[in-house]
Amino acid sequence: MIKDVVVKLPADPAARYAVALAAAFGAHLTGIALAYEPEVLAAASGPAARRFLRLHDEAEQAASAAAGQLEKDAGAAGVSAAARAMTTTLSAAYGLFGRIARRFDLSVVGQGNPDNASSETRVVEGALFESGRPVIVVPYIHQVGFKLDRVMACWDGSRSAARAVADAMPLLARAKSVDLVMVAEAQAKSDEMPGADMAAHLARHGLKVALVRVPRGDVEVEEALLNHAADIDADLMVMGGYGHSRMREFILGGVTREMLESMTVPTLMSH
Repeated sequence: MIKDVVVKLPADPAARYAVALAAAFGAHLTGIALAYEPEVLAAASGPAARRFLRLHDEAEQAASAAAGQLEKDAGAAGVSAAARAMTTTLSAAYGLFGRIARRFDLSVVGQGNPDNASSETRVVEGALFESGRPVIVVPYIHQVGFKLDRVMACWDGSRSAARAVADAMPLLARAKSVDLVMVAEAQAKSDEMPGADMAAHLARHGLKVALVRVPRGDVEVEEALLNHAADIDADLMVMGGYGHSRMREFILGGVTREMLESMTVPTLMSH
């Protein structure tokens, strides 16, 4: 059941997507608008301090405006919603949003715009590795809205992939069709079809599922997945989020990092 959703603001495509998702599931929506204050604000003086203070004020005003806009848009869609602005630093955003997301069924964040992606990437990492909850990342160019006609679940038999599929079940159950996709390094034996057990498991839940084996060829895994997503006009991708520990934080794994940079459809990730 998805009854409590949090969205990170400001992020226009992600906010619109979250409102539509909450409306579809009859869920309450909470918006968290983060205003980033400069890390060096306390140490600055003179003209530099005044400039940092101006940037700080502008960030807080933008966060407050984003929170107000979400409540307005949610109200127009008949969605129960509340939003608030919070001030933090870029380095602290990782843990802050991750801790907040623990109290929700699902978090929605926007993909970072390539021109200024660092802050959004930190929030995605926090939601993925610190919350223990699934996160949907919405491409910064996304315009279609929330749809579940064709869902693509990426499967490699790993723990993270299993967690993602389980977390996505409320969404998969509403899909008209589900492709369970495996990227193959080489041609399988004729009597061998890895993933058949998971496909059967999903079918027992009443899902219309097709097991699809995508040859990797001479491209990277993420490119093979994105190519298939484009071929079937997927509305949502589901995949495990991979990473490795660096002290108390996680670093995104290669496929996860590249997918976040190149994604073309909303993607649910779990770790």
